[in-house]
Amino acid sequence: MSSPPIGTGFFDQSAAEIVGRIDREVAKELRASAFTAQEKLALACRILADEGHARTLAGQITVRGEQPGAFWTTPFGIGFGEVNVSHLLCVDGEMRSVEGGGMANPAVRFHLWVYQTRPEINCIVHTHPPYSSVLSMVGQPLAVAHMDATVFHDDCAWLDDWPGVPLANEEGRLISAALGTKRAILLAHHGLLTTGGTLEQAVYRAVLLEQAAQLQVLAQSIGTIRTLAPELAREAHDFLLKDGVVNSTFEYWARQIVRKYPETLSAAPIRV
Repeated sequence: MSSPPIGTGFFDQSAAEIVGRIDREVAKELRASAFTAQEKLALACRILADEGHARTLAGQITVRGEQPGAFWTTPFGIGFGEVNVSHLLCVDGEMRSVEGGGMANPAVRFHLWVYQTRPEINCIVHTHPPYSSVLSMVGQPLAVAHMDATVFHDDCAWLDDWPGVPLANEEGRLISAALGTKRAILLAHHGLLTTGGTLEQAVYRAVLLEQAAQLQVLAQSIGTIRTLAPELAREAHDFLLKDGVVNSTFEYWARQIVRKYPETLSAAPIRV
């Protein structure tokens, strides 16, 4: 049985026409998330834990709240790998808990510096995953040499000096200044920080940044890394950061977490 003929002009379409059609079809097919804002935050913690970002209690995730100056986060002492909705707390601009129990991780202070300087940012992820940490230890910025890493083309800063444990204001000033207008940063002797206008964007960047760092370390073990043509990297950067791609990816990860750890969505305190 012969296959039906390919439509006239199929092979003559320009790249712009093809991408435009993809954008329209993705927008039509993309469904609104079934998860609440708090559920997404709890799911994000579990996603990061499963990706190797939470081997200790180091690292934080914050999301702007509905009220000005309010931020949702997880309490100090609760690891990403055990977070459920009941653990979440909301803090004000002085890091005082206004909803939920416990205290925020003291290092959340430097998040507030980033929020203050970048009002378009609504979520920050900071973690110490192994491969990003390896690059930070040897003073090596991220190399954009793979399609998946193009998310960080001209969009990943580097802080060359470690200011110490980020508990005071000096660390926040240095980190926010080094981030500049970019949306991700590698912190020397420390780890990674990613941001987003949405939680989905910040978590997507965090997962992909660690994956890119892993590929970089592995590639260097067998040869010299070849970088990408800037114009192609820019095109891939813009496509991979489209809302449809980012949100669909996060929903995929979230569905996996729900199947694996259904208690994540529980609003009832989990007793140990």
